Amino acid sequence: MHIAVSAAPGADDAVTFTDLDEAGRLLGQPQAVSRDDFPEAVAEREKRSPRWVWDDTRRWYPALLAAEVEIERCVDLRLCHTILRNAAATAESELALSAPSSWDAPSAWAEHGETDTLFDLGVQRGRDDAAGADPVEEFRLQRAAVAGSLDPNRLSLLLAAESAGSLIAIEMQFAGLPWDASRHNDLLVELLGERPPLGQRPARMHELLLEIRAALDDPSANPDSPVELVKSLRRAGIDVSSTNRWELARHEHPAIEPLLSYKKLSRLLTANGWNWIDAWVEGGRFRPVYVPGGVVTGRWAADGGGALQLPHQVRGAVIADPGWMFVVADAAQLEPRILTAMSGDRAMAAAGRDRDLYDGIVASGAVDTRAHAKVGMLGAMYGGTTGESGRMLPRLARAYPDAIRFVEEAARLGESGAVVSTHLGRTSPNPSSEWLELQDDSRQEGAAEAVRARAKTARRSWGRFTRNFVVQGTAAEWALAWMAGLRRRLALLGPELPLRERPHLVFFLHDEIVVHTPVELADTVAAEVRTAADDAGRILFGALPVQFPVSVAIVDSYDKAKA
Repeated sequence: MHIAVSAAPGADDAVTFTDLDEAGRLLGQPQAVSRDDFPEAVAEREKRSPRWVWDDTRRWYPALLAAEVEIERCVDLRLCHTILRNAAATAESELALSAPSSWDAPSAWAEHGETDTLFDLGVQRGRDDAAGADPVEEFRLQRAAVAGSLDPNRLSLLLAAESAGSLIAIEMQFAGLPWDASRHNDLLVELLGERPPLGQRPARMHELLLEIRAALDDPSANPDSPVELVKSLRRAGIDVSSTNRWELARHEHPAIEPLLSYKKLSRLLTANGWNWIDAWVEGGRFRPVYVPGGVVTGRWAADGGGALQLPHQVRGAVIADPGWMFVVADAAQLEPRILTAMSGDRAMAAAGRDRDLYDGIVASGAVDTRAHAKVGMLGAMYGGTTGESGRMLPRLARAYPDAIRFVEEAARLGESGAVVSTHLGRTSPNPSSEWLELQDDSRQEGAAEAVRARAKTARRSWGRFTRNFVVQGTAAEWALAWMAGLRRRLALLGPELPLRERPHLVFFLHDEIVVHTPVELADTVAAEVRTAADDAGRILFGALPVQFPVSVAIVDSYDKAKA
């Protein structure tokens, strides 16, 4: 059964529960409870294992967790609305054809705030309910859209996975990633020197600055200003158009090495320096603010704190609590294995069976080195047609025609202006109006060669996007299924314990997860991680002979996971 949750009409301090069937039909009269009684009322109803239906998980779930009330399943209507509004499979549904509404407005995922404001029913009710955002009606429209699609099972699985991800994101923020601020400071001091006064550079960066200025013979060179730095480099005879690392590294000059070192330390200082510790670490925890579905492919984004760009330089500060350990796992060659499963390429499946996929490609005779196998597959999935990746692509196409044909077809559709969809049905956006106008202009009689060239470049660029969309988006779906299954398995390792007292997810990075667990359960958790990965492959792809192996490390600090 489903239970819809909404702010009670005309009452800022009340919440309404409405029981619904699978299609969104009422199963009884709505019931209202006070805001103070909301967590207890949810806990009582959770015993019936419902699927909670609400507008935004970020709006409702933090207050429940604060009251030590966890839920197993939900429907995050805004996340699901975005998928169904844009999915090719539901393009003719009433939901997709309806005029824009408050359901299309930015959600609480894009407007995060402090935890104690996330349950401000009065403020949120004024924004949502006044705009007519009725969760019961929206759920009915969503269920009708799914039922009328060509493959309701896949879409239903996608919506369930997306909603499970919304719960996981809030739980990881609530539990927090263990973080030793003192150790972080020590790491910064080792790399940068002592924390400088406000407005000054750390000692090591100042030393590098002096080296750079001396090498360029320019006492005013400023590596913090790309525009000014380019001028300084050119005056020194270094012909560059930008300060990108890859462009600088092509030049041999005494200034290049200290400059690259300076830029690396500058990134660390800006992204994860002392100010970051002050802003993001409290009570021994870093609490990532994840945005599920924040990227058009379905990948997550982070809203503050840089959770998805945590550099290895500071991972030594991620230290498990006494008596606890981290189980760190990442999926091996996830995207090429996803491509294998989507395309049904059995030759590639055989190459990756019980071994590193790239090693298997070499063993098959398709290419001669693991490096060539990797660069070739990345080129196939990301549209690399030049250099080593372009040279490897014909060899891979001969050995694995189904896999290469699959991404080539996705690219062809993109170049024609068509949309593509992931395995479960998330659909790519349409090209922009400017893109379409450029293509029309290039097809006009007498179109200038420059216009045709720009149109061709735009087509190929969009084709590279759609080529990767199907793979990266489906990899994101696999990761959601992996985490959702693991979350359920971890809950069974301490069903009577609060979230933070049993094994629980604390970090996620596209194809890598971190579980914080009591030391005595670490081996059990490692086994559950692997089983959940196997289950995710079967859930998405059935009996196809494609493996999704994960490497697992049990460590007391995050930096040791890949030592």
